[in-house]
Amino acid sequence: MESKVKSKVYKYLLSVMSISAIIFVFRYCSKQETAIGHPRDYDVIVKEGVLRVATEYNSISFYVDGDTVSGFNYELIQAFAHDKGLKVEITPEMSFDERLKGLSEGRYDVIAQGILATSEFKDSLLLTSPIILNKQILVQRKEVGENDSLYIKNQLDLAGRTLHVVKGSPSILRIRNLGNEIGDTIYIKEIEKYGPEQLISMVAHGDIDYVVCDESIAEAIVDSLPQIDINTDISFTQFYSWAVSKQSPVLLDSLNTWLDKFQKGKEYQEIYRKYYE
Repeated sequence: MESKVKSKVYKYLLSVMSISAIIFVFRYCSKQETAIGHPRDYDVIVKEGVLRVATEYNSISFYVDGDTVSGFNYELIQAFAHDKGLKVEITPEMSFDERLKGLSEGRYDVIAQGILATSEFKDSLLLTSPIILNKQILVQRKEVGENDSLYIKNQLDLAGRTLHVVKGSPSILRIRNLGNEIGDTIYIKEIEKYGPEQLISMVAHGDIDYVVCDESIAEAIVDSLPQIDINTDISFTQFYSWAVSKQSPVLLDSLNTWLDKFQKGKEYQEIYRKYYE
């Protein structure tokens, strides 16, 4: 990760009032309409000329630095909208449950945030072609001496521990399955008001002991928080996708057709390298 990006991450983590950053985003993005309606398909979106998107505010997906809006999912959805002649209204929503609710109520057309293709989500959502490869990892503080009782050396050591996750995170199902695999209980505490980067910062400063999040997010900030350890995998590397409503099959087809072509081009490779290499 380039030093410029790391600097942005560090400043973000030091913010004591994360909500101010989210409010700041709205100065550079069109304000989202909040009226509850029905999910829209592509023809209605084209007629209005506006694509409504929900994502997560973090240093990989979507963030604001000064007067610049950046992020992998931000740049990708903007490229799609530009090619289709659409404007984009982006809402940074930290709660995964709220993103799902907004999609079902028609407030959002697309969740432009990596979603694991589990059977549960396949039953309730339409998932795009894979956007990125990622996996869930454990964030903890580095080992202090050989007898550090808090340090997790392998997945078996997770027995009886409490792992913090963002409320509604897809990692919850994986943690439960992992508990079955090791034959013991792993406790889960869902946090509603903080995103993964803030939870990682809380681990670094000793407020909590363990967080499970996407590897890409942890890797983006590990150099800024040298006291954290991200070497224990929670899941295998898997494909992550965007999501649309079951009532938006034409939108899904439009996204997939575009993604299949765009991901083979130079512009996609430049966006990918910017955030993932």
